Amino acid sequence: MSPLVSRAVSLIGAPTDIGASVRGASMGPEALRVAQLKERLEAHGLDVADRGNLTGPANPWQPPVEGYRHLAEVAAWNRAVRDAVAAELAAERLPILLGGDHCLAIGSIAAVAQHCRARGKRLRVLWLDAHADFNTSAITPSGNLHGMPVACLCGHGPAELLALAQHADGAPALSPKQIRQIGIRSVDALEKRFVHAQDLDVFDMRYIDEMGMRHAMELALATLDAHTHLHVSFDVDFLDPGIAPGVGTTVPGGPTYREAQLCMEMIADSGRLASLDIVELNPALDLRNQTADLAVDLVESLFGKSTLMRKGARG
Repeated sequence: MSPLVSRAVSLIGAPTDIGASVRGASMGPEALRVAQLKERLEAHGLDVADRGNLTGPANPWQPPVEGYRHLAEVAAWNRAVRDAVAAELAAERLPILLGGDHCLAIGSIAAVAQHCRARGKRLRVLWLDAHADFNTSAITPSGNLHGMPVACLCGHGPAELLALAQHADGAPALSPKQIRQIGIRSVDALEKRFVHAQDLDVFDMRYIDEMGMRHAMELALATLDAHTHLHVSFDVDFLDPGIAPGVGTTVPGGPTYREAQLCMEMIADSGRLASLDIVELNPALDLRNQTADLAVDLVESLFGKSTLMRKGARG
């Protein structure tokens, strides 16, 4: 197993539900802190700095305007996220974004993509989610921007978000071939057509049911090398709501605890994890912080904790 890219980690809170369909994800960063994310990562030998919370506009909770809800506010939050993540990457620290809703991945992944281009690194994004998040204003049924970050990062979205995400030459932050989506099981009808047209690599729950999480992850992690920056965008609704009820958009039929652990352990085994989002945790809908505790448990596995009792297993 290759060593992790960095043992220096920075936590960046983004307490907003600006792009979400229900309120409450703004409390996610504090719930992760209550679940002792910093302390539990430090127990694995990591140098963890908690940078506190970013600030941004309040959620006005208004209806969509021209197909988007809260576009100006979403752009402001994502600029703050992009700049904070970029600063940690420049300091050679591994940024962990504590969301907040999944629209914030526009800013975090924009920073990662720009960092990789400047350093001549290949980028691979693993999108762990129940949803493809590849909507646009033309096909979204809601206008909620947490359903659009992958599309925006691939160059399909409002000018305000494309401008903050794209490279200096105007190219999109990502190409579809840099993304692997895992655990998908809820995609709008028109969004599904768009996903197929863009040729995204999607390992949906049927694929995982038929082929297993191990095979899905082997393919998702294939061809990584020492020049690859691996970014994991972990939407907590990736998990089955039976074990993770504290999200605003529950979809039955997600990965079990063991499937999720295997997913995280295989990512850790790759040795290439270099940045992370933890998003859509909604403590208002949780039970005694159960979902936050589980999310932290899984993040520990991303950084080397193993549940396996075999020779050579990690701690």
